[in-house]
Formats: sequence, structure tokens, C-alpha cells
Amino acid sequence: MVTSSHEALHRIFQKDPGVFGRTFRTLGLDFPEPVETALMPTDLTETEPLERRVDTLLRMETADGSAYLLAVEAQSRPDPRKPASWCYYAAHLHAKYQLPVILLVTCQDKATARWASGPFTVGPAVWPLLTMRPLVLGPHNVPVVASADEAARDIPLATLSAITHGRDPGVAAILERLAEALKATDEETAAIFAELTELGLGSYPGATIWRQLMAVDLSFFRSETSMRLRQEGREEGREEGLETGRMQKGIEDVLRILDRRGLAVPDPVRERIEASRDLQEIEAWFDRALTASDAGDLFEPGG
Repeated sequence: MVTSSHEALHRIFQKDPGVFGRTFRTLGLDFPEPVETALMPTDLTETEPLERRVDTLLRMETADGSAYLLAVEAQSRPDPRKPASWCYYAAHLHAKYQLPVILLVTCQDKATARWASGPFTVGPAVWPLLTMRPLVLGPHNVPVVASADEAARDIPLATLSAITHGRDPGVAAILERLAEALKATDEETAAIFAELTELGLGSYPGATIWRQLMAVDLSFFRSETSMRLRQEGREEGREEGLETGRMQKGIEDVLRILDRRGLAVPDPVRERIEASRDLQEIEAWFDRALTASDAGDLFEPGG
């Protein structure tokens, strides 16, 4: 079953693909910063009925004109079936796109991270045909954000840190730094990464801490003015939706009456009826449709 923490551990790379390179540069692997990123289809199924999907797939374009594929998998526990799937993903993607492939596995506990690091081999011990060596991010190598200022400089990396250290006894301090950093960013960004953090923490105790921080430290998002504006926006949206629904229903009723009465509806007439966004006009057409001898009569008088 796909859990909320599983979703957050790969969705964060969709929100900010550059966090991949920034994280690994701190670990001594100098992946170039992408200058352009495209979200790729995650369905790797071929003609056979077995469905295969990678969690997130990104095409990363770099400044020197090269490109590579980044496949991100979130792994909650060791699974002996996974290495074979990962080998399939890498081979299939390389064959399909003719690009280098990197498999990134994100974990929230050290035991799973150690297992996921492999290497995994396909073939007999005397002659391994394939060797799979995923890159792994987890509590063992994702840096702990040391201060709110550091978190504010890289919100996505701070979010990844909070999620991967979700089981750490000191997670409360990590979450406090992230919450403080979110105060300094815009509301939309803060809302996105606050939600990803809560999803990523899942059922860990840190999730309760995070919800408390959101209720207190980020209460400026819930000010009386901002809540009133959002409520007004929701009410306006509901009213617009209701009126649009009434107009659409009225248009359908007008055309249905003309059809039931056996009146031909030329394309220009039909297009004018369907294009109307005036509820009073549609209601007038409805009344005329009951007695009109020709569809064009709908637009009289004042047609």
C-alpha cells in the first residue's frame, strides 16, 4: 500500500529537482545543477500484462548540453523483489530514451538505506551479468539542518531532511527550524512544503509535533483577514459554479425542446445558443422554444 510518507519522499523531487544535485554535492558527488527539467511518464509497462511503474521520473538537462534520467523510488523497508524491478527500470529507460539513468532510493531508516545501497547483481556468481548500485538518501547521509537560516536558504532540502530524519529522537528541533524558515517564504511555497512535510512524517510522532507547529508558529497564515478573503473566494467560486450549472442546464433544455418538437437547428443557431453566458437570455429562449415555428424565432424579438 502506498503511504503518505512514500508519496512525499519522491514528490519533493518533482517540486524541486535541483535538490538532488545539491544534496549529493554535500556527500562528495558533483552532479551538475539542472538548467531545465521535464517530468516524464512513470509507466514503464510494455505489451505484457505485468504493470511496472517508477515513483517519479525526471529528465534533467544540464548547462553543458548533456542530459540524464533521474528515477526516484521511495522505499520503506527491504524487499527482495525490488532489485529485479530496479534493474528492469534502468535497462528499459536506457533502451527507450538512450540516456544515462540514475536510480535514487529514498529511505527513512538506516537499515533500509543500508539494504537499498546494494550492490545487487543479476546472473550467476561466477559471471554477474548486471550490477545495480542505487544512490540512496536516508538518515545516514542527509544532513540535519542546523539552523532556521540554513533551512530558509534551501526549503526543499530542509524538507527532505525533516522527512528522512522523521524517526530521529531530535526531530522536534529539526521541525522547529523548518517551521521558522517557512515564515520567511511566500504562502504558496510554505503551504506546499508544509504539506509535503506532514505527508512525509506519516504516522511518526514527529507528525504530531509538526501539526502543533503549524497551528502555532504559522498562525499568520490563519489571520482573520486572510481567512475572510479565502472564505469570500470560496463563496464566490460556489456562486459562479451554481450559475454556470444553471446556464448549462438551460441550454440543454432549449435544445431538447427544439428536438422534441421536430424543429431543425442549423449550426449557426446551435452555436449561438451554446455560446450564451446570459442566464436571462437562455430563460427567454426556453419560453420561446415552447411555441416557436422555427429555431431562428428564438432570437425574436430583439434577436
